[in-house]
Amino acid sequence: MLVLCYAKCGTCRKALKWMKDNGIEADVRDIKENNPTAAELKEWTAKSGLPLRKHFNTSGKLYKEMDLKNRLKEMSDDEMITLLSGDGMLVKRPILVDGDTVLVGFSEEQWKEALL
Repeated sequence: MLVLCYAKCGTCRKALKWMKDNGIEADVRDIKENNPTAAELKEWTAKSGLPLRKHFNTSGKLYKEMDLKNRLKEMSDDEMITLLSGDGMLVKRPILVDGDTVLVGFSEEQWKEALL
């Protein structure tokens, strides 16, 4: 099991605390220092069942600076993957990867259903 997080992200800290409280261990990867590759993003997007747009960190500073709210509408999937793989701060987090299960963002109910 792998969890991609950013140390300064409150949601990531909450997810990791929840995992610890429930005795769930995972490898933790810093999404800023070791951002997902294009191949990983393609695989994880397919497994998550979510549209590619849902993998963007819409509350992030970079997302807003780049005006991605408007620009994503015109982009192809390959262009979005290139953006996401270029900077981990654009990626919604945390991402939990466990075999065929990929969860994007932290929802206690969703994580409980998938992991407990």
